[in-house]
Amino acid sequence: MADEMIERESHKGPVRLRRGHLETSTTDQRLLDSRGPGEWVHTDPWRVLRIQAEFVEGFGALAELGPAVSIFGSARIKPDDPTYEKTRLIAEKLCQRGYGIITGGGPGVMEAANRGASECGGVSVGLGIELPHEQGLNDWVDLGINFRYFFVRKTMFVKYAQGYVVMPGGFGTMDELFEALTLAQTQKVTSFPIVLFDTAYWGGLIDWLRDTMLQSSKINAPDLDMLKLTDDVDEAVEFFDAVAPG
Repeated sequence: MADEMIERESHKGPVRLRRGHLETSTTDQRLLDSRGPGEWVHTDPWRVLRIQAEFVEGFGALAELGPAVSIFGSARIKPDDPTYEKTRLIAEKLCQRGYGIITGGGPGVMEAANRGASECGGVSVGLGIELPHEQGLNDWVDLGINFRYFFVRKTMFVKYAQGYVVMPGGFGTMDELFEALTLAQTQKVTSFPIVLFDTAYWGGLIDWLRDTMLQSSKINAPDLDMLKLTDDVDEAVEFFDAVAPG
């Protein structure tokens, strides 16, 4: 029964909703869906103030964060999965080097990363998002923020991180990965290491980037150099030594 109650919980910013108060759509969905009645013409300008407030809250909460690394990966990975322990170790070793850890604040890889940082005594940040069936922030998040809008949350991941560690994951993980690659390729961010952990998982993607995208001149060879592919925890962490905290 307790698990069922948790599954029926969602958030709208700082507001928690359960049972009869749950909504059938998200704030992002209502913002991006232009179909239906025309009242969006009148409500969208007011949404700008809410968006502005989310940026202000995020900037205010993270302004004193210091050097940090964002870690992404699947929410579906269980604690007995080897990837969970490797993620925890990566976060712990980054913490020992003076980095804070930023995740999406959920279960799986995110929980493992937050746990590694928190147990190390470092800064463990979780940036949650309003989703129809979310479970809230994991217990290892020490500094948590819940966002309504994906694009505000994404800004925080990039702005306050010195780089990414990308563990095996799904669509959300791919979204964060390719957004970071795009920002680095277009020089919107500089000196931004991106580590892909687990060669068996990511190897096919790298092969496709090299053999299809590069061969057809859709990207340049230096673009692939932005990615570091490894199976070694220490190697993944050492990749950030060049931009380590002073």
